[in-house]
Amino acid sequence: MRRTRHRLRCTVAAAAAMAAALGGMAAAAGPAGATDRSGSSTTASTPLSPELEAIRAAEATQLYGDPAERPLAERKTGLISLGDSEISGEGVGTYEAGTNGPDNWCHRSPDSAIHRTGIPADVTYNVSCSGAYTGNIVIGGSKQYADELVQSDNLAIKARNTRIKMIVLVAGANDDLQFGPVMTDCVTRWVLSQGTCEPKYDGGWQARVDGLVPKVEKTVRDLKTVMSGAGYADSDYKLVVMGYPSPIGPDFYDNPDFPGKLPGGCAGYDSDASWGRNTAVPAFERGMRKAASDTGAVYLDNSRLFHGHEVCSESTWARGLYIDLGHFPPDSNSLRQSYHPNERGHGAFASCLTQIYNSSLREAGCADPASTGKPVLQAGAWDDLFKPLKNEATGTCVDAPGSVTRNDTEVGGWDCHGGRNQGWWYDSGTRTLRTALSHDRCLDVPGADYKAGTTLILYNCSGAANQQFVKQSGTLRPAASTGLCLTLAGAKEPLKLQSCDGGAQQRFA
Repeated sequence: MRRTRHRLRCTVAAAAAMAAALGGMAAAAGPAGATDRSGSSTTASTPLSPELEAIRAAEATQLYGDPAERPLAERKTGLISLGDSEISGEGVGTYEAGTNGPDNWCHRSPDSAIHRTGIPADVTYNVSCSGAYTGNIVIGGSKQYADELVQSDNLAIKARNTRIKMIVLVAGANDDLQFGPVMTDCVTRWVLSQGTCEPKYDGGWQARVDGLVPKVEKTVRDLKTVMSGAGYADSDYKLVVMGYPSPIGPDFYDNPDFPGKLPGGCAGYDSDASWGRNTAVPAFERGMRKAASDTGAVYLDNSRLFHGHEVCSESTWARGLYIDLGHFPPDSNSLRQSYHPNERGHGAFASCLTQIYNSSLREAGCADPASTGKPVLQAGAWDDLFKPLKNEATGTCVDAPGSVTRNDTEVGGWDCHGGRNQGWWYDSGTRTLRTALSHDRCLDVPGADYKAGTTLILYNCSGAANQQFVKQSGTLRPAASTGLCLTLAGAKEPLKLQSCDGGAQQRFA
């Protein structure tokens, strides 16, 4: 079915005028009952307020030529995204008319993810808005700008005029977390040489996450209430809560074309970039996962999606520090496009959304496992996949020292502490061992030097043979040289290749 990018935006006054011109037909009620194409029974929608009904009737007229509310099975199909700047298209650089200032800064892009999925739909709606918090989305919430609707009201209208197949919600960063202002402060502190921002925020970060979770949960429940009021059963659509990827990371120096921090837009202290990737974003993701689980929504964990594609990397999926010189004097809107997904990033979102829509998964993670530029969906959330590798002889764990993931970082043993730098995932499909710190860094036999004494390192995941290992009787062996085993000769020694001898130093659990 051919999809068109249909984004209807009517002011209340214009919609009301059209409704008046159409006379009493504008208030035409929905059917007493309907059956969609899958045979599921639907009930009548509840009446909208006069203001919203006028807008609904006007949009129906543009869709069908008259204002009637049709049975579900007779409507065009639709997809819709709600939330904040992460999904609105902020950072893409091209924006729909009326959303690029001076009175409305929603920054909705025609290249945002909802318009680019492979999900068959007649109409795609993006009603998200840069800067939105959950109070701009929930039932009875506040309008973000004078010419905007509360996002749940927008959903109520679209759900009565089209057969919504998927709702995407990306929200929470602008509630207790205040992710944008924190990022801005971290960059400002670097520019002004005021010291790192991690000590300022780390201690209270989890409390911020804990504060936003119930607000996101209420938002999801309100969206379900809106759909029920529009006559839908829960099985008639898929509601996806999508998480946030980290736009920054500490491995940009590995980019052979690294232009420098300011030219590349990755301004900030290295340690703050590590804190953002290793601590701040993972904590946020766990909160979003809880919100989705508690409300029965589908959860898409994108926390690792931009690993290898962060700002200043070889093929970035996010816009770095960006100053819009069209604003003078500079104000808060001059920097708002910074550290948001670019067009390629939204293409990655669209791919992940398509894959999870076509699956039966309730939780899934999406990432680019071999730096191919093609995201891959993995069942389950990422946190469940990474486990420690404890050596049977030493009792210590395989460790990425200091949480460093730069290319050529030597891996060794260290006291087990459950930290992220001791988490590893053996991907049986690709036979790779990935560090929990970055989906883009794999255990590697440097230079494919398969000989006793070679120290294992971290390197860009590539899918090459020297990053493939097989499990055998508790040992890990290079797939290309199975007579060698990963060996931890001492508690805090480097992880090396040695001839397999059946010893406990070569067994990991």
